[in-house]
Amino acid sequence: MTPFSYHDRPVLVKQLTGDPFDILIIGGGITGAGIALDAASRGLRAALVEKVDFAYGTSSRSTKLIHGGLRYLKQLEFGLVKEVGSERAVVHNLAPHLVVPEKMLLPLSEKKGLGYWLTSIGLKVYDLLAGVKAEDRRRMLTKAQTLRYEPLLKKDDIKGGAIYAEYRTDDARLTMEIIKTAVNHGAVILNYVRVTDFIYTNEQVSGVKVKDGLSGETFSIQAKAVVSATGPWVDELREINKSKTGKRLHLTKGVHIVLPHHKLPVKQAIYFDVDDGRMIFAIPRGRITYVGTTDTNYEGDKDHVTATPDDATYLVQGVNTTFPSVGLSVADIESSWAGLRPLIHEDGKSASELSRKDEIFESPTGLISIAGGKLTGYRKMAERVVNLVIKNYFEERKLKPCQTQTLRLSEHSFSGVRQVRDFVRELQRKLAPHQLPPHTAAYLVENYGQQAETIFKRFETQAASQAADLALLKAELWHCLHFEMVCTLSDFLIRRTGLTYFDLGRVLQWKETIARECQVYFKWDDILLAEQLDQLDEFIASLKSFR
Repeated sequence: MTPFSYHDRPVLVKQLTGDPFDILIIGGGITGAGIALDAASRGLRAALVEKVDFAYGTSSRSTKLIHGGLRYLKQLEFGLVKEVGSERAVVHNLAPHLVVPEKMLLPLSEKKGLGYWLTSIGLKVYDLLAGVKAEDRRRMLTKAQTLRYEPLLKKDDIKGGAIYAEYRTDDARLTMEIIKTAVNHGAVILNYVRVTDFIYTNEQVSGVKVKDGLSGETFSIQAKAVVSATGPWVDELREINKSKTGKRLHLTKGVHIVLPHHKLPVKQAIYFDVDDGRMIFAIPRGRITYVGTTDTNYEGDKDHVTATPDDATYLVQGVNTTFPSVGLSVADIESSWAGLRPLIHEDGKSASELSRKDEIFESPTGLISIAGGKLTGYRKMAERVVNLVIKNYFEERKLKPCQTQTLRLSEHSFSGVRQVRDFVRELQRKLAPHQLPPHTAAYLVENYGQQAETIFKRFETQAASQAADLALLKAELWHCLHFEMVCTLSDFLIRRTGLTYFDLGRVLQWKETIARECQVYFKWDDILLAEQLDQLDEFIASLKSFR
């Protein structure tokens, strides 16, 4: 594995301040990561800077599905359905351990939705547009079949159902794997580097001024082309560039709540209607089930987006209406997350009616900005941006065509689902003597792919001398410190592992021990250690902000 760590930062800063780059990407979410990989793999000298951590914003706060855009059929956006539906198959092939097939149950009721036959036709169109394989195409169900799939459903309402294909992922992990793959292809990438201004040559953007959020150092980065892929912050950079004219962003908030699985013990992922006409997901994942999402206008602090009491109540009521026997309350919520969708504003349209299409803005000074779009469509968005950069600046160069359709993510990827399953079974066998939770092997493989073997070997060296659960967490930390540019305690416990969302009790149990491990690695003094713990505690408190 290629080293990519905090201790590499001085070398990376030196590279960033050296010769001009062909392309500089601002923003380390899924879109920026995809652009960096596409550009570097075609032969462009690429750099990327992120003001906080990779996937800090929207790219760690989605529904965590690489889905085909079934809801976009209602908006008659057939082109979008076709593109994202085709793309999810591509991304699954690139990282089959991280983009996992998930059959979704769509219950049909007497009072909600499109009805049995319209749904059947819609799903058939969805399968055709998305290029779904024969074995994964929609299957319509009777009422009895639907209730066998999910006995918790409100029986009086159900008139049938359907099973259709989706893919589950971890958005932050997917972003991280793309970042690492881009680094392997020569991109120079660094988190905690905030752009403070643009540099101009002959009234054209030729670089940026930045501040390192960890060292406090300020420096400049020169580049022929500068691309802003900053999601909800795109308009802020357009303002700095004095080019925020015409179309603008319209931010909407999506909230997810996390419940212990025994509180909502659904047998599989479900996509269901709620009373206001929206549809929400309930997705089992190991020891928890998560539910989402909302879709409301947002004008608050983009760096601190949280669930409100209304958000939590809306989702709990939606669950209780659909699954009346579970009797959820807001007090049952274990954790939550809230993210922003950077959509393109359209007068007269509500949050749910706005298109999820991406759009590229070019300023008179040459700044290229991209906004909108979906997690599923990151690769095609990146391709369009890099095509534009090449057209504007590098048409005379003999560059490779787009490579990312076949470029596997991570250094040791799998050839398909069967190999992933075999790898999980073998890891389960190795972990069995240590009496860890049954979902541990799947968690490790879905997060780290074949790199889980390296983590397991590290775990084995420590398991005899301490609790197995702590030994495994330390082994993950070791991997993320050395190969995934973890710079803070929160980087590890929030975005690299997802534990603050999916296993908060484990975070509360071991956070101080893990913080002390970080203290040794980063050479923090006690004041810095306390600050790191305080920052994590503040974030954890925000997950329960609705109480």
